[in-house]
Amino acid sequence: MSPFRVGKNQIISLRHGKIDNILWGRVGIWLDRAPLPHYTTHMTKTPDDPVNPPMMVSEPLRRAIGDRYLTYALSTIMHRALPDARDGLKPVHRRILYAMRELKLSPTGGFRKSAKISGDVMGNYHPHGDMAIYDAMARLAQDFAVRYPLVEGQGNFGNIDGDNPAASRYTEARLTAIAEKLMEGLNENAVDYRPNYDGTLEEPVVMPAAFPHLLANGSSGIAVGMATNIPPHNLHELIDACIAMIKDPDIADDALVTHVPGPDFPTGGVIVEPRANISDAYRTGRGAFRLRARWSVEDLGRGQWQIVVTEIPYQVQKSKLIEKLAELIHIKKIPIFGDVRDESAEDVRLIIEPKVRTVDPDMLMGMLFKNSDLEVRFSLNMNTLIDGRIPKVCSLKEVLRAFLSHKRDVMLRRSQHRMDKIDHRLEVLEGFITAFLNLDRVIDIIRYDTEPKPALMRENWSLKHPRAMTDRDYLTPKQGDGELTEVQTEAILNMRLRSLRKLEEMELIAERDALMLERAGLDDLLADPKLQWKRITSDLRDVQKTFGNSWEKGTRRTTFAEAGEVEDVPFDAMIEREPITVICSKMGWIRAMKGHAAAGTEAKFKDGDEGRFQFHAETTDRIILVGSNGRFYTLLGANLPGGRGMGEPVRLMVDLPNDADITDLIIHKPGIKLLVASTDGDGFICPSDETVAMTRAGKQVLTLRGGAKTAVCKPIVGDHIAVVGENRKVLVFPLDELPEMAKGKGVRLQKYKDGGLSDATTFALEGGLSWKDPAGRTRTEPALDEWLAKRATAGRMAPRGFPRDNKFS
Repeated sequence: MSPFRVGKNQIISLRHGKIDNILWGRVGIWLDRAPLPHYTTHMTKTPDDPVNPPMMVSEPLRRAIGDRYLTYALSTIMHRALPDARDGLKPVHRRILYAMRELKLSPTGGFRKSAKISGDVMGNYHPHGDMAIYDAMARLAQDFAVRYPLVEGQGNFGNIDGDNPAASRYTEARLTAIAEKLMEGLNENAVDYRPNYDGTLEEPVVMPAAFPHLLANGSSGIAVGMATNIPPHNLHELIDACIAMIKDPDIADDALVTHVPGPDFPTGGVIVEPRANISDAYRTGRGAFRLRARWSVEDLGRGQWQIVVTEIPYQVQKSKLIEKLAELIHIKKIPIFGDVRDESAEDVRLIIEPKVRTVDPDMLMGMLFKNSDLEVRFSLNMNTLIDGRIPKVCSLKEVLRAFLSHKRDVMLRRSQHRMDKIDHRLEVLEGFITAFLNLDRVIDIIRYDTEPKPALMRENWSLKHPRAMTDRDYLTPKQGDGELTEVQTEAILNMRLRSLRKLEEMELIAERDALMLERAGLDDLLADPKLQWKRITSDLRDVQKTFGNSWEKGTRRTTFAEAGEVEDVPFDAMIEREPITVICSKMGWIRAMKGHAAAGTEAKFKDGDEGRFQFHAETTDRIILVGSNGRFYTLLGANLPGGRGMGEPVRLMVDLPNDADITDLIIHKPGIKLLVASTDGDGFICPSDETVAMTRAGKQVLTLRGGAKTAVCKPIVGDHIAVVGENRKVLVFPLDELPEMAKGKGVRLQKYKDGGLSDATTFALEGGLSWKDPAGRTRTEPALDEWLAKRATAGRMAPRGFPRDNKFS
């Protein structure tokens, strides 16, 4: 078959093949059973190139798609979705912080427009959309989104209701003090740098990270074939865990959980997950935490009370939570739930009012936890990049180990950088002191020699002086004994005349001694791992002292509690039991009047409509609506519209199709059995509990075929069943010949040559078969031997006086 063009310079053949599985590392890309071309042909150059004409290169499509897709997957995993375990940042966040540092937006400095910041990030380091950069920066400034904000915002940066931040031209930002801790040491060769996207600048590969930021602020992201979701934690507890791990590198996971008992969400709340589940989650890196809103009961006096919610679960938008609660009130799913009101200002304050003051507040909140986002389940998936290269689902211990290893590398690099600086300074100081010891000769050379630099370097200087150096092991070796190096010579030539005073010489010697002492300490530090971990512990203690529990924002916000079992409260216990009269018209308009209306009470209906069903019930009753389509729907007596108007269409309450009619309305009584039959003459016995539907869509109980409809649904009374067809033939047979089923088509009740079933009823054979005549009188036929027969037979003509509409009642 001829090929077809799919792109400017790509042609794919229509010979189809099949790609099985392409697996890369921990990424599974499922391309099985995908009918794709067998090979692809592409051009190496564009056809518009006059110098190098295009060349056609063919390669197997399996390899072409695999290479390109895996390249895309790798880019998504490494540079977009997964955070680095060392500093807990994604590239966009790292670049935002570094760009703000380059703009000198320190915590004590001024603010800059967010548009300027996002523009610099996009132009210098992150060549993506400015809105994506601004959204990432805005999230770092939201104290309800991150536990320890890295950006301090000025202006509208969004709120917990879910409102978006203002445009970047209206807001300003600067770094926070804790963000500076993440970047402490960038000027001291603490980390590697790499060229930016166009090679004009350099950016850090990873931040030095003075604390375990990955766990402190958490992270979430979706890559190709993998995802991550890490909750925020308390920094004070994390540092305690790090120090415990330094003291005992083989510490058990359960011992770490004693230091880090669980997440610490910025919005607070109460974790009700069992301790064993939390330990398993931290040990495996996967799990979930049940998080509830924090609430209390506020006494209003005179037996009145209300529930006040002061903290809502993490990542739940307050406005949508209120909408969901209002929906529960509207559909009356929780009848004891009366009203919800938002009184929030700077803090969250939601008021929940019960419908009945006698209800137990714990029971009400338990039902709200089950039916709304007042309780959520936060998933844990600690999938991170180890050393910035390997994606792995890590345990709590592995994440802390990755941070501590990075912390040690940073400390060693900073110490070595400081030692190099000290060596350079000591070399300069040696030259200065040599110059002071031979000051006259130095001045003479500078004054009279045409080329003082080579002359100073050739001179063999005398070092005899009471304050001359006695320990030369710490000084950089020179070209010869008593000679100056090039660095020393340049420093002497650049020295100011005012530095030649006697006091300066004493200061130089004091500085030299202090630097030599510091260098000795650094030398010991670099050679002794115990001193290294001791220094790291000290640094972590300093961070803990500044940003731990002593800081006003550092105390734990999320607490722990036992969940307790939420008992299934009977529906009857949630509403007041009151008598009602249910009225449903022929066109399906239903309403409930208060009280039990007397028989024969007239009700008003819309023009062209008339009454069909009217019976006594109670607000606690479930009313079963039997549809002609074989589906059974459940209406709650307390949820029916009031009887002052004409009611509401029942099709607005349940999903009854327009082509289906209401066959019957019955009150559900637990434990009884119902006779269910179709117009085809098929039926069975169904337990009433199997007809209760939990959703608006109802429950399919009777299976219908062709044009059949539901004809009968009646409670079973007695031991026999009587069936009458449209041909006026009556059949009576024992009830035990019918099977009991939860749903289905049933079995044949009566045989018809034409027509179908008209009505059916159950009765006690010894009492006879009764029906009502046109005058409303009840007639009974005691002798039924003529109509008694086996099930599924034709039957005999109805007794004398049987109603012409072929109905028993």
